[in-house]
Amino acid sequence: MAPTHTRDKPAARARWLRLIPLTILVYIISFMDRTNIGFAFEGIEKSLHMQAAGAGLAGGIFFIGYLFLQIPGGHLAEHWSAKKFVGIMILVWGVMAVVSGFVQSYTQLLVVRFLLGVAEGGIWPAILVMIAHWFPAEERAQAFGVWIINIPIASIITSPLSGWILSFADWRTLFVIEGLFPFIIAAPLWWWLAADHPSQAHWVSKEERDYIEGALAEEHRNAPAASGYRDVFKSATVWKLVLVYFLIQIGFYGLNLWMPTLIQTLTQRGFTAVGLIAALPYVLAGFGLWFNGWLADKSGRYALHVFLAMLVAAISLVGSVLLGHGHIGFSIALICLAMGGALAYDGPFWAASSTTMPAAVLGGALGLINALGNLGGFVGPYVGGYLQDASGGSFISTAGFLAAMMLLAGVVMFSVKADRRTAPVGGND
Repeated sequence: MAPTHTRDKPAARARWLRLIPLTILVYIISFMDRTNIGFAFEGIEKSLHMQAAGAGLAGGIFFIGYLFLQIPGGHLAEHWSAKKFVGIMILVWGVMAVVSGFVQSYTQLLVVRFLLGVAEGGIWPAILVMIAHWFPAEERAQAFGVWIINIPIASIITSPLSGWILSFADWRTLFVIEGLFPFIIAAPLWWWLAADHPSQAHWVSKEERDYIEGALAEEHRNAPAASGYRDVFKSATVWKLVLVYFLIQIGFYGLNLWMPTLIQTLTQRGFTAVGLIAALPYVLAGFGLWFNGWLADKSGRYALHVFLAMLVAAISLVGSVLLGHGHIGFSIALICLAMGGALAYDGPFWAASSTTMPAAVLGGALGLINALGNLGGFVGPYVGGYLQDASGGSFISTAGFLAAMMLLAGVVMFSVKADRRTAPVGGND
């Protein structure tokens, strides 16, 4: 297999400079349209007459819809075309995002948010499959980690942009404006630049194409054959990964969607200031994603790097809330560390997941992990809102719950035998 440093040659940079930025851009807009509701909670509660638990349900029901196209999306990406599937879904989710701004009742909001989740559901596993077609195993944790920088970048953009829009308009205008981005930015660039395989991209040199295809062919020769998805559903390792991802998403989305409210409570500032402050944690998260992915590629010890990220997130989140109003600067700094840890696990986790199953079922298996794991994105915001209602608006119990879930995820990850040097699922599992 060609060494990792091959990508440092000019001929081997195209996929890092074209494919990865493109996938980052698409998912930035996708992530924006699912999480901007965190800034709309206050306006929605007043307009549609609900409490925090109801707002949390509106934020979390997205992830129920998110289930439906995970496995089909991953399967279609592997056996049909990731480019075509994602390109179609970009347009569908754009429609749902815009319609969110025109709902007239709480029930309508729940339905549209659910359908938005369905539309976005298969995009994550489809892009994971596309990246796996472009990056050999020795580069994959870093490639996944760099791609997943889309989440902090999206939040850095979403927070001040959403706060600024709400400074002169309402939550309906917020949804409509940001819902237009899939049509005017994501779709045109995706159809122009995306390619399922190196052989289909005009911008890849022969040297780089030969390196990628040769390395991937060697990996596939060494991987055990799979009889089908039955191997995936029978795998204890896959179900452990589902549990880990579920627990992490409880913590991450609970923190992500309620963070603007937490910051506003701590600082007593307006939407514009809260939006700017809420962007800070994602700057650190972007660095954490890159650095932890780089370390994981060097060591191959994916479980350890997931655990360390979760440990930092859990301790920092609880510390930020306990410090409270008396130490606002330190509280914000710890929120930054918490978000950094809550995202830095991503590269090692998905690299570990991609090593546990044969290529023939990789897309569907990643879809299964993402589908069931993302149910945590429903639990986190809803339980977070319920605990705040039960405690009279305090965030302490919410922080403790979210931190416990992330720490437990890190502990469970240690039971997963999915380091780069171990055999894929289907062997001893």
